[in-house]
Amino acid sequence: MTTNVIFKYMRLNFLFLICIIFSISSIDAKGFLRTNGTKIVNDNGEVLLRGIGLGGWVLQEPYMLQLSGDAKNQTDIRRRIYDLIGEEKTSEFYAAWIKNGVRKADIDSLAKWGFNSIRLPMHYNLYTLPIEKEPKKGEDTWLESGFLLTDSILSWCKANEMYLILDLHAAPGGQGNDLAISDASDVKLWNSAQNKAKTVALWKKLAERYKNEEWIGGYDILNEPNWGFQDSEDLNGNREELNAPLRQLYIDITKAIREVDRKHFIVISGNAWGNNYKGIFPLWDDNMVISFHKYWTYNNDQSIANFLEYRKQYNAPLWMSESGENSNTWHTNAIKLFEHNDIGWCWWTYKKMGFNCVMEIPTNPEYEKMKAFWKGEGARPTPEEAYKGLMQLADDYKVENTHFKRDYVDALFRQVKTTATKPFHNFFLKEKMPLVINATDFDLGRNGYAYFDKDTADYWVSSGVKGFGNKGRVYRNDGVDIMPSDDSSSNGYCIFSIEADEWLQYTFSARKQGSYKINISTKAVDGEGSLYLIINGRKTPIFKTSGSTTDWSVLEVRYINLKKGINTIKVHFVKGGFKMSKIEIKR
Repeated sequence: MTTNVIFKYMRLNFLFLICIIFSISSIDAKGFLRTNGTKIVNDNGEVLLRGIGLGGWVLQEPYMLQLSGDAKNQTDIRRRIYDLIGEEKTSEFYAAWIKNGVRKADIDSLAKWGFNSIRLPMHYNLYTLPIEKEPKKGEDTWLESGFLLTDSILSWCKANEMYLILDLHAAPGGQGNDLAISDASDVKLWNSAQNKAKTVALWKKLAERYKNEEWIGGYDILNEPNWGFQDSEDLNGNREELNAPLRQLYIDITKAIREVDRKHFIVISGNAWGNNYKGIFPLWDDNMVISFHKYWTYNNDQSIANFLEYRKQYNAPLWMSESGENSNTWHTNAIKLFEHNDIGWCWWTYKKMGFNCVMEIPTNPEYEKMKAFWKGEGARPTPEEAYKGLMQLADDYKVENTHFKRDYVDALFRQVKTTATKPFHNFFLKEKMPLVINATDFDLGRNGYAYFDKDTADYWVSSGVKGFGNKGRVYRNDGVDIMPSDDSSSNGYCIFSIEADEWLQYTFSARKQGSYKINISTKAVDGEGSLYLIINGRKTPIFKTSGSTTDWSVLEVRYINLKKGINTIKVHFVKGGFKMSKIEIKR
């Protein structure tokens, strides 16, 4: 080998090494999240958090398993499962649930969809024993398994350059009257010095472990406290000011964290599910974030005016750390509001049973039998049936077995920035094959652009009137009403509760220009309805739908000219009172 060849070889290897070093260092180059006045920043500048909460994973709220009104909290759910299958199989189910619920594939997917942060709702009992089970009163037993679980999430976040924010969702003793949130049987935090001390010790332990981890975004030290402090007394029987115990616990936790970690920001929440800050201010640390939660309120500046004032007055960033459980319209408008005001956000939640989430966990017959039994509406399942249903549920908790809600994610990101629509699927009309578009697969986009519906969201906290969005609460999270259908030739769902002047848009591509006919499948609910089409901007006459309430009928529209390439069909409803399951386009 000549000298020149050797030199060239060494130079290439040196450049390769430099590339590796640069690649590795670039992962760490962003630095710790921290506050800078009213901004959250890292080494590269301002960071707007766009996050998702991992609710229902290590802390099961009953509604996420469709057990609202039947189970009080996770402890009650576990007790009911134990009653059916015993302790050994119950433990097996929960081990599978935690193993399958969040894996690297989940975090990879969330990063791909556009999230840059994750809020991890923690149950204290993953990390330490309840005070009643401590071998020695006043001491803390640490459970390494919970910390290792957190380490795993952190490693996957690191690989995707996502920030992980630790959130104490269930505090020792329980932080409020909403027992489902904190998995408490009674509220024992505020009147228990031992539970307060354990809460402080847990945060110090977490901070000590993660003090040098740049991809830990911060410490959300207590989720949604909801307790009437104005009626409370301290341990000596003295009357306390509104929220004074909450402020003092926050100060104690902050002090403990700062003994070992001065790098990560600390998130505080008000009383009354995160929003009542009376008596909490002024701030006591120079690296703090003021958080709030927002549910079922109007999406206007007035709805967040008090928080904007807090930001200005106390020169600290805002973070909307939990919201969701509403329609796509509400979600898009809320995020537009937050981002217009430079407020980062975190949505709730990633996976659950039922709609309005990113990934829907499917049910199974055995689990449905368990639910019916717990509701008092069915026979007790056998241990074998219950075990089968639960283990199937745990397996279906894997990301690859859940149902991805593309409309939900589209509303959180793309629709915030544009009124443009896009096809729900890439529909393609071939020359000699009919194209079937299920009625539920109308375009992705905002109300008034991809569809028009008169009831698109729930604003009951602001208005006092319950709204619904999708009344059927299945398949999609837009305002359009969708329900299960008995039309076996469709996808099993149909549009219902149709009102006059509502409409749906469908976009597809045709291979060849020409004359086609369109068949629309309908079934009457209350006599004949009527509709017309707008096809590539051209309006058809009004057509009546069938008055049959027993059979699906076909409304045929002939001699429709389509162009080669992209075409749009808008179905405008003149009179409702019927359901629609699918559209078929053919020669």
